[in-house]
Amino acid sequence: MIKTVKRLNELKKIIEEHNYSYYVLDNPIISDKEWDTLFRELQELEKNNPSLIDKNSPTQRVGAKPLKGFKTAAHRIPMLSLSNAMNEDELISFNERIKKLLETTHKIEYMAEPKLDGIGVELIYQDGILIRGLTRGDGFEGEDITQNVRTIKSLPLKLIGQRFPSLLEVRGEVFIKISDFDKLNETQIKKGLQVFANPRNAAAGSLRQLDPKITSSRPLSINCYEPGIIEGKNFKTHQEFLFYIKNLGLPVNNMIKKVSGVKNVIKYHNTLELKRNELNYEIDGTVFKLNNYIEREKAGSRSRSPRWAIAGKFKAQQVTTEIVSISVQVGRTGALTPVAKVKPVYVSGVTVTNITLHNQDEIERKDIRIGDSVLIERSGDVIPKIVKVVKRKNNKSPKYKIESSCPSCHEPSIKIEGDAVTRCINSNCPAQFKGKIQHFCSKLAMNIEGLGEKIIEQLIENKLIKKLDDIYSLKENEIAKLDRMGEKSAQNIIQSINLSKKTTFAKFIYALGIRNVGEHTAKTLEKYYNSNLENFINATEDQLIEIEEIGEIVAQSIIIFWKDESNVSTINNCIIKGVQLLKPKSNTSEHLNNTIFAFTGTLELMNRNDAKKKVENAGGLTKNSLTKKTTHLVAGQKTGSKVEKAKKMGIIILSENEFLELLNKN
Repeated sequence: MIKTVKRLNELKKIIEEHNYSYYVLDNPIISDKEWDTLFRELQELEKNNPSLIDKNSPTQRVGAKPLKGFKTAAHRIPMLSLSNAMNEDELISFNERIKKLLETTHKIEYMAEPKLDGIGVELIYQDGILIRGLTRGDGFEGEDITQNVRTIKSLPLKLIGQRFPSLLEVRGEVFIKISDFDKLNETQIKKGLQVFANPRNAAAGSLRQLDPKITSSRPLSINCYEPGIIEGKNFKTHQEFLFYIKNLGLPVNNMIKKVSGVKNVIKYHNTLELKRNELNYEIDGTVFKLNNYIEREKAGSRSRSPRWAIAGKFKAQQVTTEIVSISVQVGRTGALTPVAKVKPVYVSGVTVTNITLHNQDEIERKDIRIGDSVLIERSGDVIPKIVKVVKRKNNKSPKYKIESSCPSCHEPSIKIEGDAVTRCINSNCPAQFKGKIQHFCSKLAMNIEGLGEKIIEQLIENKLIKKLDDIYSLKENEIAKLDRMGEKSAQNIIQSINLSKKTTFAKFIYALGIRNVGEHTAKTLEKYYNSNLENFINATEDQLIEIEEIGEIVAQSIIIFWKDESNVSTINNCIIKGVQLLKPKSNTSEHLNNTIFAFTGTLELMNRNDAKKKVENAGGLTKNSLTKKTTHLVAGQKTGSKVEKAKKMGIIILSENEFLELLNKN
C-alpha cells in the first residue's frame, strides 16, 4: 500500500507539473500521448484503491451530479466594470485625469493587457485549494459555478508550491480559443447538433451548464488578471501580483506588459489592434491599469467602475462581402423589414450571413442592390450593418423596392406619410401572429421558457394555438407529440406556462404587444392605474395623455388596441384561465416621490437605463425631454442644449456624483 500511495502522489505531481508547462508556460515537454498514458495509470490506481481518491486529483475534475439550478453568492469586493475610451483622445484624457488624481506631473506607470472577449469569473482559493468559482453577475453578486470551473483543464485545483495565502481571490476571463472553437463546431456538425455563433457565446453557455460533464467536454481556457481579497500576502504592484500567481500555476496572458507614459499606452493599443486578427483568441480592446497599488487607492473608484483603469476600445472591424439576395421579414406589429442575405464573412468574432437593411429609405439612401459588393461592420462588435456599397457588379441591376403586398399573407402593405416603415395592416397575418406569440413568451414579458421559435411554429401549424390565450389551454400530451419533443420537455413547458400565470400588470401589458408600449411605458401605466386592468381598458385618449410620459402617439396606439374586441376577449380569457396580475413589491425607498428626472450627456458611472431604474425604484419618474413638471436634470459629460434650457426653467441641475448622493439619501 505504501508503494501504491507513493506512486499515486508521484503521478499527481508529475501531471500537475506537465499541466503547468502546457497551459501556463505554453511550453509542453511531453507529447499528448505520453500525458494520456500517465493520466490513465493514475485513473487505474484510483479505481483499484478508491479510498485513496483525493477530490483535488487531476482525475476528479468532473465528479459532481447535475444541479437543478445555480445558487448565488456575494463578491467580497465588487467586480466593477471598466469605463471605455473610444479613441486616442479619450486615452489621453484618462491619463490627464490620473495625473490630477495623483497630483503628479511624472509619467504614469500602467500594466497593459488585451481585453479578452470572454466571461468574467472569480476564483477563490483557501490554503491553496480551489473552493469556489463565481460568475461576475451584476458585479456585486454572482452565480456559484464551482463545479464547472473545476472542469477547466488549465486551472489548478490545488496551487503549485507549499506556502499559500490563507485566502486568495483571483479574477479572470474564461474564453475559448479560435482553433478550439472551430474544432468544437466541427464536432457539433458531426453529431447533428446546432453550431455555436461565436467563441464568447460558446464559453458563456458552457459555463452555465447544470451538468458539469457537458462543461468538461467544452475546450474552455482561462486567463487571470486581477486580485480580489488576499489574506496572508501583500503586493506593492500589479506586476508583482501577476508574476506571483503565474508561479502558483494560474494562467496569465503573455501579452500583458508594463508601459510608462501616455505615448506608450497609445502605442500598445494601436499595436495590439493591428495584431488582433493574428491572435488565437477574440479581443475587443485593451485595458490599462495603474501598476502601483497605493496609487490605485489614491485614485479611488466610482460606484460602478474604478478610476484607476480604463478599457481602450478598438475601431469597428470592417470587411467586404457580396449581397446574394434581399428578402422581407414581417414583425409582430406588421413592420416589413428588408434583410440582405450576404456571402458568409467573418467579422469581430462572428460569421455574418444576414444584415438588416431597416427600411426602404435606408436602401435608397445607400442605393443598395442585389449583387453589390458592400463594406460591413459590427457596431460595438454587436450589430452588423452595411456602411456603403463599394462595387456594383452590374450597373444595370434594378433598384430594390419593397413589394406592395405582405410576403406572409399577401394582403396589401402601406407606408404612411411620416413613417419610415412599410407595414402589413392585416391583423390576421400569420407572420404577425407568430411574432406576437414569441413576444408574449419572451423573458421580459411572460417569461415562458421552452416556447422558442421552432416550437411556436409547430404549435401554430398543428392549430394548437389559434389565438394568444390558447397558450393557457395547451396540454402536456399535445406538446409531447411535436418534433424533437418528449414527455420531460413537454412537462417543463407546461410547468413554465403555469408559473407565468402569476405576473405583474406591467409585464402582462408589455406582453400584449401594444404598439409603442414598451417595458418602461408599461411600468408607468402600472403605477398610474395601480394595476387596475379594467380602468386601463376603459381609459379615454384624453385621460391617457394626462399621464406623465404618455403622449398622443402612445395614447392613440392604446385606444386602437382596445377598439379591437378580440384583444379584450384575449385578456378576459387569460384571466379566466388563471392569469393573476400581482401588485409589484413596494419600493424599499420612496424618497424621490413627486420628482421627475431628465438626463443629458454621457454618464460615466452607470448607463442611462440603470440611472432611470434607480429613480423609479426610489419613487420618482423619468422623462426624455424637459417639461414644466421636470424637477431635476442630471448632466453627464458632453452635454447638449438641455443644460441652458433647464437653467432658464429653474430646474435643479445635478452632476452625476450629486445625483448618486441624492439617491443614497434614504
